[in-house]
Amino acid sequence: METIGFLELNSIAQGIQAADTMLKAAEVNLVFARTACPGKYHVMLSGDVAAVQAAIEAGQSAGGACVVDSVVIPRVHPQVIQAINQATEPGEVNAVGVLEFFSVTAAVQAADVAVKAADVELVDLRLGLGIGGKSFVVLTGEVAAVREAIHAGAGIASDSGMLMGNVVIPSPRPEVFQSLY
Repeated sequence: METIGFLELNSIAQGIQAADTMLKAAEVNLVFARTACPGKYHVMLSGDVAAVQAAIEAGQSAGGACVVDSVVIPRVHPQVIQAINQATEPGEVNAVGVLEFFSVTAAVQAADVAVKAADVELVDLRLGLGIGGKSFVVLTGEVAAVREAIHAGAGIASDSGMLMGNVVIPSPRPEVFQSLY
């Protein structure tokens, strides 16, 4: 598994500069660098732990007061990358869990924690595009596993104030579940 780093800024100009600085600071791969609502800029990198850490630190320095949040996740769960790319097709749905955040960074970190905590399938990791800068995580599995994953994911962001809400819905109606992805 790879390490990912994520940097969230509230300035597009500073975000672009931070992305360039990050790529010059260490041998990392740019997963994406893009704008998001409401006028934020997100940079995701991958590579080995030390390189990603060095790049994130350089980006934080370049971004200065415009940095909203950042995270480095060693050995990121493969489902996190699939969900970011919206490449997951859900199987049978016994329960659905949703975590909602004010920060995209918190959603990425919580998704990784949630899928490592229980036997669940990460269906979507929506990164603040077209939803006012908020983000959300959707996962499925057996009811008990979904509850455990939601509890773990919510715990990672509740102390920072970035958790907006969370729900676990046993036996969701198919129409509701299909509207989520």
